[in-house]
Amino acid sequence: MAIKGRKSSTKNPPIFSHEFVIQNHADIVSCVAMLFVIGLMIQVTSPIAYMFIAVQHNVTPDSSATESAADSLTQYTYGVKDFCAVFFYFLICIVMHAIIQEYFLDKISRKLFLSKVKHSKFNESGQLLVFYITSVLWGGDVIFKENFLMNISSLWEGYPHTNMVFMFKFFFIIQIAYWLHCYPELYFQKIKKEEMPSRIRYATVGLIYVAAAYLLNFNRVGICLLILHYLSEALYHVARIIDFVDKEEKGSKAGYMASNVVFVTARLGSIILSVLTFWYGLSLSENQGLDVPSGNFNVPAIRLTALIAVCLLQAYLMFHFITDQLKQLREQAPASLSAKKAPAKKVAAAAAAKKKKDDAKKGSAIDDDVNELTEVDQNTKKNLKNKTKVK
Repeated sequence: MAIKGRKSSTKNPPIFSHEFVIQNHADIVSCVAMLFVIGLMIQVTSPIAYMFIAVQHNVTPDSSATESAADSLTQYTYGVKDFCAVFFYFLICIVMHAIIQEYFLDKISRKLFLSKVKHSKFNESGQLLVFYITSVLWGGDVIFKENFLMNISSLWEGYPHTNMVFMFKFFFIIQIAYWLHCYPELYFQKIKKEEMPSRIRYATVGLIYVAAAYLLNFNRVGICLLILHYLSEALYHVARIIDFVDKEEKGSKAGYMASNVVFVTARLGSIILSVLTFWYGLSLSENQGLDVPSGNFNVPAIRLTALIAVCLLQAYLMFHFITDQLKQLREQAPASLSAKKAPAKKVAAAAAAKKKKDDAKKGSAIDDDVNELTEVDQNTKKNLKNKTKVK
């Protein structure tokens, strides 16, 4: 089944034009990915295709072990061939992005009748939410199986952690591939120029931090920090999607409140975890010194740089969070003042109407009294009334 991009017109654009590539980018990319899959079936090209599809650089276990034990002990390290795997799954991320957009997000957004700005934010939140939830479940499974949660000291003990199980290494390859695919998606999704800097900055920060944790063998503390961050971001995008769907804003307030609590907790937890690992744990390790071939980067300069980088990111996120909250409070303040002024205006208008009505009643009562008198007395009383007004 062909996967089509979003169409801006009913006419077929010229082949190899920008509009043609944007509309059919998922089909083009899927065809390129299929070349590697077909290459597995051909004996001549199967070694090359296998290098792109499978995870490479496995560490051969001890030959004296049994076959079942050997399978369970098979681990992987990183190397140059990982670029091939990252490229292939980079293509897969683009295809999955188009599938989620075409068959889920577009169908939902058509029913919501969103503006262009909200439509762009809805698509961004939908795509990131799928990625964050998948990463949290996947990373949480790895953390649980590796027993990082119950044994915090395992984050720094035995460094360098060059060996990883299959799902552990595959997790980092998918992370790098996903953040790389965000760059061409700016073109495929026709992102506006004013939105590009923030999205490029967001993808670049994610790519740099994930790649640094993978290449410097800080993968254990890296996956824990990623899960904390992704959990807070997932709740934020859930709250934002509820805000788009919920017109009465009943569920969105609770969603944003839960998101804010988890966000602050995640920032605090990330700083504590980083200080324990880089400042305390690795500094007490016996295996210290820079040894690139063996993957040992346990030197004070790298540890301090990693700690500062994590703390600066948490400080930036917290600063952005606080400024956003203050901005919302300033926006809500005029609304509350206008809401208070509206009843006061209504009360003043009602009092003025009542006074006018009472004056009218008094005037009619005086006129009735005048009408009850004789014609001469009426004229006399009216003249006295006019003289009083003149005075």
